[in-house]
Amino acid sequence: MRVISRKKQIFPIQSELRAYLRQYGRETDLPVSYQQLLGFRETFPLLDKDGNDTLWLTPIYDPIHFMEINRGLTRTYMLLKMAGKDASAAHLRVDRVDFCVFGNTQPFRIRIINEYNDNADYFYVKQADASRVYGLELEELLSPNSINYLTHENTLIEQHIIGIPGDVFIARQFQRKNLNRVRVAKEFIKFNERCFVRLLGDMRSYNYVVRVTPDFEDEQYRVRAIDFDQQSYEGRRTIYLPQFFKDNYPVVELCTGLLNYETMLQYQDEERALIARRANTAPYRLNNLKVSMCDDEIALPEKTKQLARELAEYHSEPSFADCKTMGEVTFAHIEHLLSHVPSIPLSW
Repeated sequence: MRVISRKKQIFPIQSELRAYLRQYGRETDLPVSYQQLLGFRETFPLLDKDGNDTLWLTPIYDPIHFMEINRGLTRTYMLLKMAGKDASAAHLRVDRVDFCVFGNTQPFRIRIINEYNDNADYFYVKQADASRVYGLELEELLSPNSINYLTHENTLIEQHIIGIPGDVFIARQFQRKNLNRVRVAKEFIKFNERCFVRLLGDMRSYNYVVRVTPDFEDEQYRVRAIDFDQQSYEGRRTIYLPQFFKDNYPVVELCTGLLNYETMLQYQDEERALIARRANTAPYRLNNLKVSMCDDEIALPEKTKQLARELAEYHSEPSFADCKTMGEVTFAHIEHLLSHVPSIPLSW
């Protein structure tokens, strides 16, 4: 049984992390704040096209308040997508605001409409949480995925990550006759490894998406995390391995049924080599992130001690027990696993 805190504590962004975000263009003045979006009068449930409850609510605002929010959110979208270029904003409007009390950061999802062609796009307004921000940065630096977000004071703006939700992919796509099951299995092995190396936890099936890309011969698959709340937070080692979540058991069965042990090790080694190469492309930035994260408090002390102890036992490496913060545990773990890629010495 995987034990995860029912409600994750939110850690404020401290001055050192704020300086890092400013240095790399993530921190900017925003025309709307998370707190402003909380000023709704009432809500009603948002249903999907089949009439099922989505667990999201649609807030109702006073008309004058909504006009102000509409301007602020449209401007925020321009900052996120086009670095604030206003010339293209006249035909954009907020079509809907959704609110989720289910998530740790209780996010707002904003639906933006292009009035020329009715094309919709989405982004999210959340409470700024330092551990989540570290997760976003590690995703940018160590994964094959680029991530787009902005922060200001207690507000976090995130792009929408496109893909088929993991639970939907498992329930529906696994049944397709033309699904390349070997490639799917390979990608999940690599995703499992990425999460473990950088200690991203709680990758249950609804916390990641799958992108399917037609190739000249067949399909390619990419699994992407969409929830970074549990970056380096829990004390259990297995929380950072998606294979141990019940939601992912069909994936585990797929992998074990199609891949032998040697092939799985090969895919793990491939992913570690890729992570090491990515780390070496931005050594200065990664080291700056390391300094900030190692000095920060992003987990309860008992969780830090537990994870350090479990990793020390798992890797037969007593030095993990010397880590004092969750940031130290995270980077000690990254360095330990990437040190086993001998042809790519770390440059940070």
